[in-house]
Amino acid sequence: MKKPSLLFLAHRIPFPPNKGDKIRSFNMLKKLGEQFDVHLGCFIDDPFDQQFVAELNKYCKSLYCLKQNKLLAKVKGLSGFINAKPITLPYYFNRKMQLWVDAIIAEQQIGKIFIYSSSMAQYCQQSKFNSLERVIDFVDVDSDKWRQYAEKKTGIARWFYTREQQLLAKFEDEICLLFNHSLFVSADEAELFKERQPKALQSKVKGLLNGVDIKYFDPNGQFDHEPLVPKVPFICFTGAMDYWANVDAVIWFNQFVWPLILKQQPDAIFCIVGGNPSAEVQALARQKGVLVTGRVKDVRPFIGKADCIVAPLQIARGIQNKVLEAMSLNKAIVVTSMAMAGINARRSADIDIVDDCQVFADCCIKHLEQGQALAVDNVDNCDNRAWIMHHFTWQQTLAPLNQLFQQDGAFNENI
Repeated sequence: MKKPSLLFLAHRIPFPPNKGDKIRSFNMLKKLGEQFDVHLGCFIDDPFDQQFVAELNKYCKSLYCLKQNKLLAKVKGLSGFINAKPITLPYYFNRKMQLWVDAIIAEQQIGKIFIYSSSMAQYCQQSKFNSLERVIDFVDVDSDKWRQYAEKKTGIARWFYTREQQLLAKFEDEICLLFNHSLFVSADEAELFKERQPKALQSKVKGLLNGVDIKYFDPNGQFDHEPLVPKVPFICFTGAMDYWANVDAVIWFNQFVWPLILKQQPDAIFCIVGGNPSAEVQALARQKGVLVTGRVKDVRPFIGKADCIVAPLQIARGIQNKVLEAMSLNKAIVVTSMAMAGINARRSADIDIVDDCQVFADCCIKHLEQGQALAVDNVDNCDNRAWIMHHFTWQQTLAPLNQLFQQDGAFNENI
């Protein structure tokens, strides 16, 4: 039996699933592919990802991947100052993408659209699409993230971030009004968005949790050898290291927490694992005990061998995949309250949720002193994987996704 067609638009190629947004979009793509013939349109903003385009043929009926020049996109983004738009919209607008969207909808008689990220909603917000079923996954309340940025800035930078927050919030509200469903990565995030919506629209707003590939992030799995994995006690942070919130997190940790740890553990290593490290992050490698790996083939050996995983985020929205992955590998974690938002696991011997610098350092020192405890050959000492198994497998979290395009619009949140 032929499956109905669905258009899936994403601001970044959803493969390989090696960073937060791509992990979520890829798993949603797979899930929707069970029910629909998916026609995918997306941008490629990292030349490294070009090699993986062919892999998406396994999950899509057709695909259109458009290379994005980041410098040109930034210049286009500035046009938002002329037409009173958030810079996010012209940054991600490309006439070729719009022409493809119009053509594929007409050719395939597509009646259902799934948008991943608010920046892609502009391709389907015109009145000619009003008869189609449109669902958007905002993931996070991005406008609130810009508000957090603004609070950390002064002068012209503060004005710039505040402007983006206000205009993006207005756009998010417009899309919520037009689309059938608005999804967010957690119930907390959905509630934050609901607060500013009219009562009549609040039923459109729903939470749909992230998950973890528990087979891939299995503490008993066999990982490839990674020569950069430290052979001395170490603490690990993972994430895309050109992402502002991650950069801010490791700089904060290095400035306020790491010196306190070195006083007690002078031979320890702070290992920052992630692709495209910014100049600020690369500069941290000149500090005592700091290792910046850059892109690695597999993050699991670093997580698995670390004495603990840290997520010292000072700016965050939604659910942190880095925390879920560490928990799935049954590692002890030390995180800020922001990094733990939406996961709702309680403090325990293996989960420290702290925002004070000295307490954060003390918790890390505790795990460094335990040495081999919680390593992959002694995983029974930690219960974090059990929490993931009960609450955060993709099979559990994405179960409601197939209900989104049912005729009655029913949706039961599985959170």
